[in-house]
Amino acid sequence: MQSPILKESQSGFPSDARPMPQELLSPQLQSERLTLRAPETADAHAIAHLANNINVASKLSRMPHPYTVADAANFIARVASGAMGKCVYAVTRTDNRAFLGGCALEETDGGRGLEIGYWLGEPYWNRGFATEAAQTLIDHGFHTFDADYIDGRCRVMNTASRRVLQKCGFQFQGTGMASSLALGGRVAVEWFRLDRKTWDSLRHWGGAR
Repeated sequence: MQSPILKESQSGFPSDARPMPQELLSPQLQSERLTLRAPETADAHAIAHLANNINVASKLSRMPHPYTVADAANFIARVASGAMGKCVYAVTRTDNRAFLGGCALEETDGGRGLEIGYWLGEPYWNRGFATEAAQTLIDHGFHTFDADYIDGRCRVMNTASRRVLQKCGFQFQGTGMASSLALGGRVAVEWFRLDRKTWDSLRHWGGAR
């Protein structure tokens, strides 16, 4: 297993991840306000509009900056081909179908673990959407896959992402460095983990808020 402190939560797609069996995955996930679904060609302009923001890209490992419609189209095509794994979702509002951002789960450590990644466009920060999407994806991961734990990572300065992980029940594990495509270098990150037993005790999320 590669050292998990070298990967960042909001990067979305760990470098050692393997595509998951498509037959195990739900095509769509629902929460109180959100629908998590596969990215679609029609999302390209919305993705580019929200992702072409250094305040977003600088918090992620693999998002380039600037970010163009061509980048978005390439991302959507790669998801559709399975090149980025199969558990990759667009985060959208259920009521108006607005595209808010993205999230993903990837398998690590030979299936013993999962890695969660997520991002939202800046207009949708501080409204509870990231936590709601993360909780929905975490529940799906533990219900669907035979994993012992889910890892998450965030930049040391990213207090909002850290708070999302803590609200979901993740526990601090350590620190390390991760690459940043947008910044062209390496940045300090924190590593968190949620094990299955802890999730099971918090599965209604009353104790994780």
